[in-house]
Amino acid sequence: MGIVAGLDSSSTFTRIVVCDADTGAVLRQGYAPHPQPAGEANPYETDPQAWLLSLGEAAGGGILEGVQAIGVSAQQHGLLALDAQGALVAPALVGNDKRGQVAAADLADKLGGRQAWTEAVGSVPQSAQPVAKLAWLARTDPEAARRIAMVMSPHDWLVWQLLGRPVRRTTDRGGASGTGWWSAASGSYRIDLVELALGHRPVLPEVLGPAEAAGTTPEGLLISAGTGETMAAALGLGLGPGDAVVSLGASGSVMAVHHEALSEPNGLITSMADATGMHLPVVNVSNAVRALRGTADLLGTDLEGLSDLALKSTPGAHGLVLLPYLEGERTPNLPHTAGTLSGLRRDSMKPEHLAQAAFEGMLCGLVDALDVLRTRGAEIRRVFLLGAAAELPAVTAAAPGLFGTQIVVPAPADYAALGAARQAAWALGVAQGTLAPHTPPLWPAPAAQVFEPGEELPVWQAVRQQYVTTREQIHPGAFAGPAPAPAPAPYPTGY
Repeated sequence: MGIVAGLDSSSTFTRIVVCDADTGAVLRQGYAPHPQPAGEANPYETDPQAWLLSLGEAAGGGILEGVQAIGVSAQQHGLLALDAQGALVAPALVGNDKRGQVAAADLADKLGGRQAWTEAVGSVPQSAQPVAKLAWLARTDPEAARRIAMVMSPHDWLVWQLLGRPVRRTTDRGGASGTGWWSAASGSYRIDLVELALGHRPVLPEVLGPAEAAGTTPEGLLISAGTGETMAAALGLGLGPGDAVVSLGASGSVMAVHHEALSEPNGLITSMADATGMHLPVVNVSNAVRALRGTADLLGTDLEGLSDLALKSTPGAHGLVLLPYLEGERTPNLPHTAGTLSGLRRDSMKPEHLAQAAFEGMLCGLVDALDVLRTRGAEIRRVFLLGAAAELPAVTAAAPGLFGTQIVVPAPADYAALGAARQAAWALGVAQGTLAPHTPPLWPAPAAQVFEPGEELPVWQAVRQQYVTTREQIHPGAFAGPAPAPAPAPYPTGY
């Protein structure tokens, strides 16, 4: 069918992969960091021209020779506020901007609280979301806010630039679902929420379907709809119904592929859309690898050393239970609490048991998040673990039994860029009449390690129940309704 490219513009770099459109085989790759401004820079603001410079450098040396279509993935939750001529009225705001916390809380109150927002768009305003960024801009720079005529996400803006800044401006359902003003359940904008945040109604991009093209460059290069990094990575991993992804960063997240939008009255679920026409409900936790690093620092070691220590202990850590709420917690909603270590006895006060409790506490906190999705109807057959800590032996030893399902640890790869390339292949195939608009091209699954629960499943489920019991004793009723149940028995091997 041809050759396609996927580019991923993250917060710090651009990666490009060039692939065979039929097989997904990677033919060429490019990389370039975003140029850094001179002097001290605001970490929450950037000049998007740096993204274009990085893209140009990554595409150097003939990387894109013969390419027929390009897909764009970019950092999520960024905001580009433009005037009527398409010029920035303020620097681009990046995804991790935390300055809008007060604005986000005020927005939640203005609409009637957390449940009102979940019913409207499937999420409660958070400081990172563009809706909160708009409200923050309206508070701090009202003159600039009044000049905002249109808003875009980073991937929208890059697609627009690649197409030569046409009158038509587009996005996709994945990117739109992270804004705080588009509902994944209804597939439509809530323009009144943009007005609630900004004070007037700017122009919003047209939301394209998964296989639609945003346009064609004057040189005849097809540009697909593009999407956010999370959605692109899901497409690159080849996720489908029954799959969940657990991301292990300092904080963590759990998302599942589901056939419909999921929500939760207290806003624990963020209802996202994916890049294929499905849904990606997400539950975030404030503490994941930071609990491991904190424990490692306490014991004078690193993550690898902590894993080695934990393997000298046994499931249950001799009765130690760590509730890893070191930075407060989002799931359950305990923003002002602290972590708790319980079960201390003379024989449990050993480094290896504390190390094991740290791994069990981190993973059980993530199982709590996964169970929020399970109790809302998501069936989970496989859990993909992502992040540097995913390959630690202490993680792979405990995760299958605690999650109660097959664990997949994919080999490191540029999955967001691969997903963008797969989207480009899909749009190209639809344009050529060789692919259906509802079925992405079938590319091989990534190389991965697979771990099964095995015979120790009952032991690990007892550990999980010990954690739930401890959590309920210390934070009774932390979850609305009954506490999440232990994970079910695993699905048959070979799914």
